[in-house]
Amino acid sequence: MESLSYKTISANAATVQKEWVLIDATNVPVGRLASQVAKILRGKNKANYTPHVDCGDNVIIVNCEKVRFTGNKWTDKMYVRHSGYPGGQRHTPPVDYLAKQPEFIIMKAVKGMLPKNRLGSKLLTNLRVFVGSEHTHAAQTPKTLNFNDLK
Repeated sequence: MESLSYKTISANAATVQKEWVLIDATNVPVGRLASQVAKILRGKNKANYTPHVDCGDNVIIVNCEKVRFTGNKWTDKMYVRHSGYPGGQRHTPPVDYLAKQPEFIIMKAVKGMLPKNRLGSKLLTNLRVFVGSEHTHAAQTPKTLNFNDLK
């Protein structure tokens, strides 16, 4: 008698195949970009996705200064930080971050879409964001992904 045996394959650090992915952020809404990047970092686009393992790819984002917000978010949205002192809450619009450190806008959006634990912190180290079209990871031969094909 022949019986079928289905076994659930669970990925671990030794069996994961990590790749490098390059995404151009030119004229892409920040939230839509961040949700797709978080999915790739987490590995949810792969067949062997395992929730407790870093099975996602390394993501390189270029042209981060050319992202866009819809509506009036450039001036109305506020990033909040606190100095730790009484009355130390500071509010900064994205337009100020665009002038000083445009990488922060994408890093903050992606970080908010990852798990809030040690795995999420580890996954965030697999994200590299660059101003301009040049990046320092050419030796890894990243595969270029078109944002419109990520749906």
